[in-house]
Amino acid sequence: MSSTTHHDDGDIVYPSAVPFVLAHLACLGAFWSGVTATSIWLAIGLYWLRMFAVTGGYHRYFSHRTYKTSRFFQFVLAVLAQSTAQKSVFWWASKHRHHHRYADTEHDVHSPVQTSFAYSHVGWIFSRDHHTFDDSTIADLTKFPELRWLHRFEIAPAILLAGICYAIDGWAGLFVGFFWSTVAVYHGTFCINSLAHVHGDKDYVTGDESRNNWWLAIITMGEGWHNNHHAYQYSVRQGFRWWQIDPTYYIILGLSKLRLVWDLKQPPQAVIERSQALPPRVIERSAERLAASVPLDRVVSAFREAYAATPSLPELHWPSLTLAELRVAMGALQERAGDRLAEFQQQAHDAWLQWDASSWQMPVLPSREQLSAKASAMFVRTPSLDAIAARAHELLVEAMHARLVALPADASPRRGG
Repeated sequence: MSSTTHHDDGDIVYPSAVPFVLAHLACLGAFWSGVTATSIWLAIGLYWLRMFAVTGGYHRYFSHRTYKTSRFFQFVLAVLAQSTAQKSVFWWASKHRHHHRYADTEHDVHSPVQTSFAYSHVGWIFSRDHHTFDDSTIADLTKFPELRWLHRFEIAPAILLAGICYAIDGWAGLFVGFFWSTVAVYHGTFCINSLAHVHGDKDYVTGDESRNNWWLAIITMGEGWHNNHHAYQYSVRQGFRWWQIDPTYYIILGLSKLRLVWDLKQPPQAVIERSQALPPRVIERSAERLAASVPLDRVVSAFREAYAATPSLPELHWPSLTLAELRVAMGALQERAGDRLAEFQQQAHDAWLQWDASSWQMPVLPSREQLSAKASAMFVRTPSLDAIAARAHELLVEAMHARLVALPADASPRRGG
């Protein structure tokens, strides 16, 4: 095991890509072996069994610890999960925990927002930067010697299952039963990384682009309620509402009745009802998105011109300008301009709320109240809208200050008379 940080250089680790490519090519072996009824049923059964191993094992147990189980059943889950040939539970859990920590930021391991749909779907797996993982994030897992052994021989469960499929139905059992289901589970899993951050609805403010998608929930046994999951990642169920189908949760609930698992973690009612204040990290990311909707360069340019053209205002020296001086200057300009500026600012604000950023031509930033109104249009209901707006305003002032102090000394306003 080794640790790594996210510095993707775009290189492709071809040796790691070979098994993945061969698994896809092996599906074509069905033209030679033929397709039997047994192999079809084998493929269907193994798809659902191993999809649960991904959702209930890799994801909800090893990555998020949403329930507890015995050491023996933990090992069973690990073997079933690694039979999907999606690397070891160490690698999977570490990468997924990293994803939640940096979801849809430049540090995310698979974000369609930061890279491309194709890269987020599958390309990231073959990048040299993602071949290793940060073992410091999974100390709760690496303490088990049997899991360390499975990590060392991570492909062994998949090879064993392939052999069983061949024993059941010969070459058709191998090519159709094993490889068809393996490739289908690959892409069902990968759709959560890609499609679930592109298509669907946002029921919760999460600071990222996670979405709820009902048809993804069907093919992934409940994982399509991805926005719910990002709203509270420690919940054993991802379908928060009664109509949000979540087969993985139903199976785990059944296992709890058999006393194979226990201590199932449920989402707090305040989270479900969106009555709980958002975590600081989510407020920060949401504020950054809100601030990005303001055409700041246009505001800075208009501010410099309006300040220079307004008489009786003290001269500013940009390179030594402090944040406090900028706030005073912005207030003085707005006060001097009076009702006329306020009228134009309201007109610009009304258009800005309709997502027309080019309409904002004013020499002042949107007020906190205006940012709150914009936040209400951008995000679903949350008690933290005012906190998001306040933080966005601070970010805009800081960014405006950074642009102004970067100006050369001779760029200070000049006035005559």
